[in-house]
Amino acid sequence: MPRISIVLPVFKVQGFLRECLDSVLTQSFRDFEIVAVDDCSPDGCGAILDEYAAADSRVRVLHLPENAGLGRARNAGMPLATGDYLFFLDSDDTLTPGALGAIADRLAECADPDVLVFDYARTYWWGGTRRNVLAHVLADAADGFPGSPDDTFTASQRPEILDLLMVVWNKVYRRDFVEREGFTFPPGYYEDTPWTFPVMLSAERVATMDRVCLDYRQRRQGNILSTTSRKHFDIHDQYARVFAFVEARPRLHEWRPYLHRKMGEHCLDILAKPDRLPPGDKAEFFAVTAAMFREHRPAGAEDTPETRVLNGSYAAYRLKRQAGRAARELERRARRARRAAAARTARRRSARHARRPVDPNLAVYSAFSHRGVLGDPAAVYYAAREFAPHVRGVWVVRDEEQAALLPPGVEHVLLDSPRYHEVTARAAYLVNNVNWPGALVKRPGSVHVHTHQGTPLKYMAADLRDKPGARLGTDVPGMLRRADRWDYSLVANRHSELVWERAYPCHFTSLRTGSPRNDVLVGAAPGERAAAVRERLGIPSGDTVVLYAPTRREYRRGGHVERFDPARLAADLGPGHTLVVRLHPSLADGPARGLGLSELHRRGVLVDATDEPRVEDVLLASDVLVTDYSALMFDYANLDRPVVLHADDRDAYAASRGTYFDVTAEPPGHVTSSYEELADLFASGAWCDDASAALRSAFRARFCEFEDGRAAERVVRTVMLGEPLPEPAPPRATAKVPAPSAPAGRGDRAPSAAPAAPGGGPGGAPRAAGAEHDLYASS
Repeated sequence: MPRISIVLPVFKVQGFLRECLDSVLTQSFRDFEIVAVDDCSPDGCGAILDEYAAADSRVRVLHLPENAGLGRARNAGMPLATGDYLFFLDSDDTLTPGALGAIADRLAECADPDVLVFDYARTYWWGGTRRNVLAHVLADAADGFPGSPDDTFTASQRPEILDLLMVVWNKVYRRDFVEREGFTFPPGYYEDTPWTFPVMLSAERVATMDRVCLDYRQRRQGNILSTTSRKHFDIHDQYARVFAFVEARPRLHEWRPYLHRKMGEHCLDILAKPDRLPPGDKAEFFAVTAAMFREHRPAGAEDTPETRVLNGSYAAYRLKRQAGRAARELERRARRARRAAAARTARRRSARHARRPVDPNLAVYSAFSHRGVLGDPAAVYYAAREFAPHVRGVWVVRDEEQAALLPPGVEHVLLDSPRYHEVTARAAYLVNNVNWPGALVKRPGSVHVHTHQGTPLKYMAADLRDKPGARLGTDVPGMLRRADRWDYSLVANRHSELVWERAYPCHFTSLRTGSPRNDVLVGAAPGERAAAVRERLGIPSGDTVVLYAPTRREYRRGGHVERFDPARLAADLGPGHTLVVRLHPSLADGPARGLGLSELHRRGVLVDATDEPRVEDVLLASDVLVTDYSALMFDYANLDRPVVLHADDRDAYAASRGTYFDVTAEPPGHVTSSYEELADLFASGAWCDDASAALRSAFRARFCEFEDGRAAERVVRTVMLGEPLPEPAPPRATAKVPAPSAPAGRGDRAPSAAPAAPGGGPGGAPRAAGAEHDLYASS
């Protein structure tokens, strides 16, 4: 008996069917069967199903003699299913890699619940992807109900679960529960409604999983619910079935007000859609909905602002809709007028401030589009407080929410506020790692310091002119006009100096200072700081920490391409190892987090450190970095710890984004081109052998050339105090920052700590312990 039976109704999807079947049959979890129901499809679907069934015994095909419709096709497949759980998959959708294994693991963890609800992402025909906006409901409910020993709950205990899209395919159902309750699908459109509500209200043990298991295809045409037809009147019959089900079960009567409201809102949503009902049938649809709304109104039920229109006429409903559209148009015009007025006011205010002299003791800082005290600007800010205390530092933040997260005692202004225009007009020093907004005018006597966001491997700025995919949405000429305001460009090595002068053909001076954000890596011993991070992240004492930090891909819309299954790597690393994953910041809020990472973190399979505010802490707490083309490798090299470059798509990446050199030919450590090579590297211990150390030594000599732990101090002394720029000390060949744990037999030399000088770090380098450095947001 298989663990999961996938019931797959098929009708007129020959262009998508193979992709759907392949997404199931290539799952690493193998204990499943597919019951495919050919609903008398007039195209080639039947032949495709027979072809797959002949090649794989897990596929069984039922050919219906006549078209029955989606619901009845599912009913026809159910008796043939023998698995513990039923999964009703639509044949134009696909499973994400590892989805079935994650589902099976969660079912076992929750001791076989009646229903397991998981997440999905909408994938649009034009290439876009959008995760379910209510994913947080799944995450919040993952711990079940207080007092539940197995993370399960009922709909009464967590009614917010019913706010999720009421469809059949984002859940799996225990088969004996379905059979005991006699659940079946009715004919007609919206057949998911009279299935999902009765199932969810009847289930005594519901579990959730915060993981995207299914890609819900949004077709440009062919979606049955986007077809203009009177069949949309079926929604009334489907809700009548739901009301009858609840009415026959007194214990469910408490749900009548909720279902009454839900029915009204659902029907009004259908009525408002331009592509659902023929225009001549809309008045009738409204009348039927209003009559049903009155008929099933429970005693004491109160209308919401949305459903109140059902108490009036269709003419009144249309007038309200027209008034709403007119109000929205007026508000849009008002917003545009307010923006224009604000821009005029800002220009007048800037002109007024420009008549006042530049304040030689004022510096304004910003980082990562005004996200807080981060990165290189943060390191310069803290160094200025120590070495140039007469220079007042003010941070620009984007909103009040970001301002609330600032460290105590940090002066700030909000972007585009009157105070922002005042300080940016009068500041002698403006320090940023992202270009300032185009409206900011550089005044004579002000000094703009651009810190960048790391050593560049991938093409940047003007070099993107021949990379249309990577340049998409980037105004390169505008970027260069804003870069014309730079006076100084900070560099950590000669490679960066050459690249920035080529990528930004502007008038600035390169300062060979090193990267201020890396001072904490060069000059601070990890010790208690790394131990505290490990404890906060729940990493067992003594574990070898493998940090996996992939970058985004320009050849995939959305930027995320999962190179391998992180759960498999975590398992293959074995006991005594902890896998820590840190996604690129641009992927932190997208579907990438939902493709198992959040769920694996919750289950303790790995640690998701994407949201850790201080990335340098994550670096200090790790023993080895696994990355691909991320600029983080250049920063990590300052720690002189092993790096593994996993470059299985190097040609595609170089072709789509462009790289300034072949990092696989001059790598910071061993290079792998397949998951098997990566796993073998760790299994054999070669990741930290003498060859790894030799590669890293050459890499450090080239790319950590100006890094000596005093970069921030050097910037302050040169730019703010007017002292001559001293040459950075050469990289210390023998001085190393010891890793938090060093497994026996590691091939690297034994680490030796450099002596501390009066400044707090080696050679007098100040320790920016309070600074936040976002080393990984650049590339």
